[in-house]
Amino acid sequence: MEDKDLIEKIKKEESRNFGFNLLVNKYQKRIYWHIRKMVIDHDDADDLVQEVFVKIWKNLHNFRQDSGLYTWIYRIATNECLNFLKKKRQRFFLPIKDIENEMTHMVESGPYLDGDEIQLKLQKALLKLPDKQRLIFNMKYFDEMKYEEISQITDTSVGSLKASYH
Repeated sequence: MEDKDLIEKIKKEESRNFGFNLLVNKYQKRIYWHIRKMVIDHDDADDLVQEVFVKIWKNLHNFRQDSGLYTWIYRIATNECLNFLKKKRQRFFLPIKDIENEMTHMVESGPYLDGDEIQLKLQKALLKLPDKQRLIFNMKYFDEMKYEEISQITDTSVGSLKASYH
């Protein structure tokens, strides 16, 4: 189903719940993996996905359709992710190195992550990047998004994105 059809279903009172369920089914998996690559932990990712869809439910009436629905959803997920990581550091007064070590441990021992040695090394290396740079790398490399899409989601210029990616 096209995004515009989903939005129409959600805007109509009689089909709002059905339309939202369709939206969740369409985007939940992609949003989960986007968040999971940033926070590493499965439970944290699940919680954040729920928060993202609650925000979407509450704010869909504000969606102006200036960008695509997926771009808007991705932006909400991205902001939730970055805010979560920032709060996690502040809550535990942990330096970035300690958070990095904790996430590296999750990559190595997590039951939901597997892969060969090269993938494991890549994930560990990514954890050494600042959050926003890791986010941009994930969007470009793993999600194969175009710089223009990433620019809309992160509200960053294409030139800055290219520099961060490389």
